[in-house]
Amino acid sequence: MDIDFNKGNGLVPAIIQDNNTLQVLMLGYMNEKALKKTREEGKVTFFSRSKNRLWTKGETSGNFLIVKEITIDCDNDSLLIKVNPAGPVCHTGRKSCFGEETAKGFIYELEQIVSQRIDNNVSDSYTNKLFRKGINKVAQKVGEEAVELVIESKDDNQLLFRNEAADLLYHLLILFKTRGIKFADIEDVLLKRHK
Repeated sequence: MDIDFNKGNGLVPAIIQDNNTLQVLMLGYMNEKALKKTREEGKVTFFSRSKNRLWTKGETSGNFLIVKEITIDCDNDSLLIKVNPAGPVCHTGRKSCFGEETAKGFIYELEQIVSQRIDNNVSDSYTNKLFRKGINKVAQKVGEEAVELVIESKDDNQLLFRNEAADLLYHLLILFKTRGIKFADIEDVLLKRHK
């Protein structure tokens, strides 16, 4: 589909969303040239209404927005751009222009960190060391963490229960990596079951 720049006098809103956490990071505007440059270079470029020129986010700070996906809405007059941010997005130093950081969606960021430590063979990383021991050791650790969570579920200490649940999820991400699947694959199974 082609974007309709006429509705907004040559500009369309571009919603910027973190590709991993799905947190909305900012809103900017694009004209045809900004969208073309964004597609060609893989970094988000806006049309700055105050400067009256093209502006690549991060051109001064280095905090570029690396494009992963561009989607046009159903009316063809706005964009959703999923990105991997190279640093804080907001000029205040926060991750999002819409407020404080949120833990929602962090599991995807953690999955990426786990993957990077393993793919880069980070020698002092617990994650990488466990992965290198093989699937049997990783699966055993997931089993241990599951048992610890069950034990904590019998008590009234919410803090210990949450910590054991976090340990289980963390080790489960390592197990997923050993099997070559992603957390989103499991979400997809759950979504299909829901339907």
